[in-house]
Amino acid sequence: MSIEADFTQGFVRNHWYAAAWVAELGERPFPRTILEDRIVLFRQPDGTLGALEDRCPHRLAPLSMGECADGGLRCGYHGMVFDATGKCIGIPGQDIIPPTAKVRAYPVVEKYGLAWVWTGLGAPDHGKLPQVPGYGEAGWSILDGGYQHHAGNYRIEIENLMDPAHTTFLHKETIGNRAAKDVPVKTTQDDKGLSAFRWIENVPPSPLDQKSRDFGDTRVDRRIAFNFELPATSFVDIAVIPSGMERSEENLMHGGLRTFSYKFLTPETAGSTHFFWLHLRSFRQGDSDFEAVLRASLEKTFTEDNEMVAAIQKEQEATGLRQRTALAIDRAPIMALRMIDRLIAAENTVGEAA
Repeated sequence: MSIEADFTQGFVRNHWYAAAWVAELGERPFPRTILEDRIVLFRQPDGTLGALEDRCPHRLAPLSMGECADGGLRCGYHGMVFDATGKCIGIPGQDIIPPTAKVRAYPVVEKYGLAWVWTGLGAPDHGKLPQVPGYGEAGWSILDGGYQHHAGNYRIEIENLMDPAHTTFLHKETIGNRAAKDVPVKTTQDDKGLSAFRWIENVPPSPLDQKSRDFGDTRVDRRIAFNFELPATSFVDIAVIPSGMERSEENLMHGGLRTFSYKFLTPETAGSTHFFWLHLRSFRQGDSDFEAVLRASLEKTFTEDNEMVAAIQKEQEATGLRQRTALAIDRAPIMALRMIDRLIAAENTVGEAA
């Protein structure tokens, strides 16, 4: 059955979205479009972050073309200065500051090496910040700083990330494993998101597994769980152990390979997405040579995703169709999109009532 393509559903706004890696935020203002809002991040004199609408209220000059100076963010056109609340605190040549001399301020926090912006209009809910188990804990190595700009709607991204089947064919040189192509996927759901997972038993290690550990001639049992957390976080949990090993949590953690791979999707526009990633592993601690190989492999994998997502976006726009037929593997992606739709509908209902 054909389904029309629709990029007008909008976004979940009462949430935190990754805006930038903290390491990217230096002495200059940093612009970023999030949910089609133009936002500028900047450092305040005390070192904390501010996030404002990237338009001066005078002539709408981008504040990101200004500088961090005079105790706030100074517009590069006429020198008006704004603090992190969006209030103008100084205008060259005049003492009186009009009450309209203000811009929208966005709550912003730093966590997991990222700057997170709250895009809702109400008070920010810090309980909605994504949780990353293992981050900063002993026994885990972190690979972070990952970012790609993807030319596709975030919903296409989510469909891709909740689809274990595509890895066999799209990522054959990295995480794919042809032995998995006929193994069915199980799906579970709760109020925060869902998981699509499967065990692939007695198979050769994937190309990336072979680079990660010398399994020799040993075949492996491989569990991969594609997890989705509302509204746009992907968490892939992979465990690889020698075939037949007991599947205790101890063995899953230390008997072979265990990785947590996070993708934080931040919609830019209806046709583009900021793709942030970080990767945790429980093996080969402090191995910088391996980390270089791992980073290159992950970047290759995500570039392959980007190329496919961009191609799908282009064809959906050209045809006005999302798809012409349905497959069994669509179950988890469709569930994820329906959860997003319900959340957007609930926000719209509250907004209309207000």
